[in-house]
Amino acid sequence: WVLSSKEINFPYPLGLTLLHMIFSSFLCFLLTKVLKIVKVEEGMTLEIYVTSVIPIGAMFAMTLWLGNTAYLYISVAFAQMLKAIMPVAVFILGVAAGLEMMSCRMLLIMSIISFGVLVASYGELNINWIGVVYQMGGVVGEALRLIFMEILVKRKGIKLNPISLMYYVSPCSAVCLFVPWIFLEKSKMDGNGPWNFHFIVLTLNSLCTFALNLSVFLVISHTSALTIRVAGVVKDWVVVLVSALLFADTKLTVINLFGYAIAIAGVAAYNNHKLKKEASRVTSETPGDGESIPLVSLPNTERG
Repeated sequence: WVLSSKEINFPYPLGLTLLHMIFSSFLCFLLTKVLKIVKVEEGMTLEIYVTSVIPIGAMFAMTLWLGNTAYLYISVAFAQMLKAIMPVAVFILGVAAGLEMMSCRMLLIMSIISFGVLVASYGELNINWIGVVYQMGGVVGEALRLIFMEILVKRKGIKLNPISLMYYVSPCSAVCLFVPWIFLEKSKMDGNGPWNFHFIVLTLNSLCTFALNLSVFLVISHTSALTIRVAGVVKDWVVVLVSALLFADTKLTVINLFGYAIAIAGVAAYNNHKLKKEASRVTSETPGDGESIPLVSLPNTERG
């Protein structure tokens, strides 16, 4: 709605994303250092920041930049359908990084998801391959970010809640976005005269992105991994259907929805497999008499 030329007409995905990260950095600093509502987890060192946090911040910036740019070319509904391929990208990169093991079951699940996305794409009436490439680039960036986050937790033993993670990552992402913004968008914004800066709309837009991360933190704190995964699938369908109602240029076909349903079925199977794997790992790590249970806090953040 903000990027669309038919609505707010702020067609600067880099500038919009940069604004989000600056806003997020400010609010995280306010919550942790000024108001001290949330405590920043300890254990962060310069070596860990350089080798883990900066790559996470760079991949987060890449995800937001490319993913938001895709909205200039394809509909929100179709972009959401393409995002269903995310588990495939995460799994392939996880295997390459030694974090996942290839199996017949996982290969079947990945094939189902890929087939569903292909069918959904085949049913797209107004497909724009530039937008598809941007969205796939965003998917790869998000998959790499999740891989780096898993390495941060599993191999380096750093426990960060989402607010702490955003406290460290947001400024880094802002810097990574600022450099391409200077070269790619600043001249366009200057060339259009005074910047078309809708202060109230963009502030609310930035607040929504921060609220998204905060809501994920609260849901994780009060529910379970199963709730997160089920809510994620429900959210995906809501985004597709509601965006089709809000934007007149979005046309959903039966093939669209059928392919997306196949992909979501694959995602559900993937979630079920991961949950069973996590449950078996917890069971195998259940301590005997006199032993203590190691606490691991997995960071979970969403796109902002």
